[in-house]
Amino acid sequence: MSTPLGIYISVPFCKAKCTFCNFASGVFAADRMQSYVERVVAEIGAVRGVAERLGAEIPGEVDSIYFGGGTPSLLGPEQFREIFARLRGEFAVAVGAEVTLECAPGQLGEATLEELLRQGMNRMSFGVQSFVDRESAAVGRLHTEQMCQEELARVRAAGVEAVNLDLIVGLPHQTEASWRYSLDAAVASGVPHVSVYMLEVDEDSRLGKEMLAQGSRYSAGEVPSEDDAAAWYQVGCEVLGAGGLKQYEISNFAREGSASRHNMKYWRRQPYIGFGLDAHSMLRTSEGALRFANTSELDAYLAESEASGLEMFRAKTGEPEVEVIGREAAFEEALFLGLRMNDGVDLGELRREFGDVLVRGAMAAVQETRSAGLLALEGDRLRLTDGGRMVSNEVFSRLLVSAVA
Repeated sequence: MSTPLGIYISVPFCKAKCTFCNFASGVFAADRMQSYVERVVAEIGAVRGVAERLGAEIPGEVDSIYFGGGTPSLLGPEQFREIFARLRGEFAVAVGAEVTLECAPGQLGEATLEELLRQGMNRMSFGVQSFVDRESAAVGRLHTEQMCQEELARVRAAGVEAVNLDLIVGLPHQTEASWRYSLDAAVASGVPHVSVYMLEVDEDSRLGKEMLAQGSRYSAGEVPSEDDAAAWYQVGCEVLGAGGLKQYEISNFAREGSASRHNMKYWRRQPYIGFGLDAHSMLRTSEGALRFANTSELDAYLAESEASGLEMFRAKTGEPEVEVIGREAAFEEALFLGLRMNDGVDLGELRREFGDVLVRGAMAAVQETRSAGLLALEGDRLRLTDGGRMVSNEVFSRLLVSAVA
């Protein structure tokens, strides 16, 4: 039996753009939103033809659907109805599938919430970032702590218990005390899932440009040091763990049984398809896997609305943006994606899937990194240590260089 498929739908619209963000998202007029929905619906309808021409396999069942952004909750109920109708026309959505909506507090209309519940939405992810109003305002968020608490109460009253809160460590004006305040508020809320991200400031974002210029706009001079943010991340691991939210991946913490089914697909290299702007996909083939991605330019994406099939995934060069994942590349992915999870990777399973040669090729770097205290090896189970998670990209680069040598 094939592993069920995950579906990601990108909705790149925002009421206001965060100062640190340079993602493929922004503030756009309502008519563009409708054109965008029509484009996504057309893309969903064409995907089986695309997969067939690429020689990729689409699993028969879908067990996770994730609306990410941007702020997907800005779509109206009719627009969600259109998308779900096409999804169910093309895919067998499993009973009990995890259906997640990303949402900014205060930006989910009642009619939209009701429609999403009718369509099976059963999980929400709120971009809280901070429960401290000054910190939220500093990066352009439109909500307050009170609005966050009210939204939690509202969606719970509507029957949604599976709620994630996104928090960011390293925001302008943040201190260890204010960070602890946000952590304590998240634990006290009783949500079953929390994601913690280190602030990443894109150099081309408003905040990034101001920081490079050593200016003061957007509270650029109030961004904590990387060392402070790293220490506070560790505080977050401790506080959330003590509050019953166990870390299961570098950025994710959950109560028992509440890990994100959809996100686990990425780390376990299970098949998923992304629709919409800058959406990425990974499908299995008889010889390995394929990865492909949509354009990150909204005008280019909408201009392809009359296209069909493989044309939807073509770059300006006329060639499909498809990456063939061979055996060595698949091994590398399995290694570094698996190590993102606290459970780590089973070297025995890697040997069975990829052969002993590739595993042995990585062992010198494994032992070296283990000696540095960044990896733990117990039997065949390889994990990042607490220190290793803090410098995970460095660990991965060490292992990957050895794996391809």
